[in-house]
Amino acid sequence: MNAFNTPVALIIIGLSVITSGCAMMSDNDENAQQQTEFQSMNVVDITAIDRAPLVNNEDDDKADEQDMDAYGAIGQPPLYSSVQGAYKGRPLTKHIGDYVKNMTQDLIANMEYVNEKTPIGVTHFALLDTNLQTTDLLGRQMAESFVHELHKFRVPVIDFKATDYIRITEGGDFVLSRDYLELSSSLPIEYVLTGTMAKHQGGVLVNARILGINSRAVVASAQMLVPFYVVDALIPSDGSQQNGMRDGVKLSRG
Repeated sequence: MNAFNTPVALIIIGLSVITSGCAMMSDNDENAQQQTEFQSMNVVDITAIDRAPLVNNEDDDKADEQDMDAYGAIGQPPLYSSVQGAYKGRPLTKHIGDYVKNMTQDLIANMEYVNEKTPIGVTHFALLDTNLQTTDLLGRQMAESFVHELHKFRVPVIDFKATDYIRITEGGDFVLSRDYLELSSSLPIEYVLTGTMAKHQGGVLVNARILGINSRAVVASAQMLVPFYVVDALIPSDGSQQNGMRDGVKLSRG
């Protein structure tokens, strides 16, 4: 009786050990699985996509949106809006003044005869395919930016549109005028910065030069392509009405 019961007891004990072992293994597997799931849910490198280079074809559109030119202007960005309306592009980190800055550096690098004692005047940039008596908002703003950049280089600049009085009106107080009868006909200008603009594939090709008033000699020159998305960022104060427009550019007398 005892000999018979001893093997049975051993078998029962063995089965109990195996069962408990399986249960422990099952519990360990469940714990390991839960731990794996927990780790996979929490240990995620969310910056990996940001660090990964955009080299796949499916990411070409994103790569185009992040492209910048040498001066930091953003190309092909998404839609944004302002008080003027909706535009296909984000606000630029660089503007036309940054391109003028680089052109001024080129002018200074190859400039001759102009120094801190030779006053210079700055005119609007004319459209190359006209009679050179027509400009636009880009040509006007480039002249304003060149005045600023030349002054930073300590080149004496004379604003020949300044009058000798301040005109006070309901619209504001002004010292500048485009009426030649209100301006001085005798100014100590020895050199003048001027230039031309031509529409080019992808932008506007700007040619700048400094001329001697008496000799007409070119004493400095620079050239640069300004992208269309930088040019289009200039918004006319009249809301870009179609009157006087040609190929999307508002024309006006210089």
